[in-house]
Amino acid sequence: TAPCGGHGGHTMDKSITLPPDEIFRNLANAKRFAIDIGGSLTKLAYYSTVQHKVAKVRSFDHATKVSEASSDKLYEISVQEEVTPRLHFIKFENAYIETCLDFIKDHLVNTETKDIKATGGGAFVYAKHADSEFRFQTTQPDIFPYLLVNIGSGVSIVKVTTSLKYVLVKTTGFLCLTKVESEDNFERIGGSSIGGGTFWGLGALLTKTKRFDELLQLASKGQHTSVDMLVKDIYGGSYASLGLTGDLIASSFGKSATADREFSKEDMSKSLLHMISNDIGQLACLYAKLHNLSRVYFGGFFIRGHPVTMHTITYSINFFTKGEVQALFLRHEGYLGAIGAFLKGAEKDNPNQYSWGENYAGSSGLMSVSPDMNPMQRARSGTFDMLEMDRLERQLVNLPLLLDPSSYVPDTVDLTEDALAREYWLYCFEEALDGVVKRAVASQPDTQEAAERAEKFSQKYRHKLQTLRHQPFAYGSLTVRSLLDTREHCLNEFNFPDPYSKIKQKENDGALKYYLKAVKALEQLDWKERQFALVRGLLAGNVFDWGAKAVSDVLESDPEFGFEEAKQQLEGIRTPCLWLSDLWCFLFQGPPHKCALFFVDNSGVDIILGVMPFVRELLFRGTEVVLASNSGPALNDVTNGELQILTERLAAMDPVIETGLRDERLTLVQSGSSSPCLDLSRLDKELAMVVRERQTDLVIIEGMGRAIHTNYYAMFSCESLKMAVIKNAWLADRLGGKLFSVVFKYEVPSEKPSQPSAALTRS
Repeated sequence: TAPCGGHGGHTMDKSITLPPDEIFRNLANAKRFAIDIGGSLTKLAYYSTVQHKVAKVRSFDHATKVSEASSDKLYEISVQEEVTPRLHFIKFENAYIETCLDFIKDHLVNTETKDIKATGGGAFVYAKHADSEFRFQTTQPDIFPYLLVNIGSGVSIVKVTTSLKYVLVKTTGFLCLTKVESEDNFERIGGSSIGGGTFWGLGALLTKTKRFDELLQLASKGQHTSVDMLVKDIYGGSYASLGLTGDLIASSFGKSATADREFSKEDMSKSLLHMISNDIGQLACLYAKLHNLSRVYFGGFFIRGHPVTMHTITYSINFFTKGEVQALFLRHEGYLGAIGAFLKGAEKDNPNQYSWGENYAGSSGLMSVSPDMNPMQRARSGTFDMLEMDRLERQLVNLPLLLDPSSYVPDTVDLTEDALAREYWLYCFEEALDGVVKRAVASQPDTQEAAERAEKFSQKYRHKLQTLRHQPFAYGSLTVRSLLDTREHCLNEFNFPDPYSKIKQKENDGALKYYLKAVKALEQLDWKERQFALVRGLLAGNVFDWGAKAVSDVLESDPEFGFEEAKQQLEGIRTPCLWLSDLWCFLFQGPPHKCALFFVDNSGVDIILGVMPFVRELLFRGTEVVLASNSGPALNDVTNGELQILTERLAAMDPVIETGLRDERLTLVQSGSSSPCLDLSRLDKELAMVVRERQTDLVIIEGMGRAIHTNYYAMFSCESLKMAVIKNAWLADRLGGKLFSVVFKYEVPSEKPSQPSAALTRS
């Protein structure tokens, strides 16, 4: 949590002078500071560098001994230190702003940049705190893009009239309304003095409680009906002729005028929260209706993830609009102003050349702990006071082939809405945790402290899973992808950059020995039989997924389980596969595609014996191929670095692959992802450029993570093929199949003539 006025003698001054690593992480490497000073709360952003371990692969030189390569390892694995820029965010109350500014100055002295970028109304008040060594630079009052992301202590309502229309409401101290026509065309359209500051101020007078979080905690325990006058208190029940229910609030604090007793702090806080929330909600609804908008985004530190606040505002919006307007909340919106101020100071670093991604291991969730606990003693997870973002050394963009990027949602199932799926997947990930720990320790046999680090990883990830059982929204959207990515981030946090590196190396070396045999067997078949064999081989290769417990159990118990055994595993679906083969033959009867974009999945048997023969057929047919693989490791998924080495080795063995590489008809590009899943709105810009230049007209996505957990419903402007083996019995049953059923889903854009499409096949 962030430092703020505490109990037991703890002060902001002490917490800033002696910051614990758990709160001010990587402070020693801080390079630049930005600050958002509101009327009530201050949000601090600082940029630092983090040193962590990364796994690298380097090819051995086989130039003089290609024929002997099968007896040698294809590449070597090394772990290197790498520095990653990271943004850290914390918040505290304005009572400690002077101490904070002194604190920043002390830590900025040894950096090259002594400017602090600031935004928010309070930035101008505290600009005088600067001295000759410490330049406090405020954004100008008319720079409204900062008002768009943060209005200091205010509540801003923003109309956006681009492809997405919505209202953004910032709630902290006063109410400010800004109409935005585009990025460069905006105007202020209204305001109000009632907001989060009103709640805090009146709450302090009523309860003698000075801390904002304590007020909200009191409100969460209170009953407003003992303080508010309801419709039934006036009419004895509902007012049916006007459509008013008896429980509707007729007058906030109405009972206090005639009551002879004292009201509890909890009840008064709850009544006050309802009064402020209803006022903000009604005003937001009026502006939404005035501009014909159906969505309202709420933000600001009045909100900041408190369930009681979000509930009251949502109820207000639903009531006043009769469900016609939707209330939406941003997870880390309280830091938007600080982010904007930081980016203003980072302009000279060419921010358009890179992107940012949240570090789930270091970011926190919704408020769930008691404010009575000293903030320095709180666990970060379970609070809403910290956010960390890593700088990615590449620009991430949309896949150009998405049919409608603005409506694209990568995830197939929202686990916050599907309680049954949520319960299963949280159980599934927790059950698999011991196996992940075992694999992490085994990946570093020569490191004595590996077991200790793995145990810390287990504790951290397990705690996040337990938090999600009680608060599904704690870390934002909850999906299988977010659970997988959080696990990868936690592994990286404790220096396990690639737990499956040696498994991948062994399986790649083993699969290479059978490549020529597999290719020669395919060449002996007639055209139609070869198409069936290619599809069957591609699906059999996709069985080798260490992320699926049903598969990892087999691979660990039976080291001899290989490609042929996987084919036999799919024998039960031979007849459906024949039908799928007919579909594939139908697709290939026409002219060849100009270029196929193939998002690949696993290392070893999957990429070498499943994907590469398939790619070989596409090349032979006259189709260019772009293979997109992970930029960084995740489970046993093949990375771009590994794929480069594998393809070079295959080219030395196979003239079709060699010619494809030489003529640049086979291209390998990193996807920009380090996840077992795939977000097509965040791809490496170079990949997007290649897709455009090659006039790609076929997208192929392989694997459960990329084609089932994500992108199952993704629509493209060209033909697409999604395929995977379902290696989870629960998921297979939900999709209407059995374990090791397959998905082979071919789709064409809506404007093209209708063609066959295969869905799930059953064993």
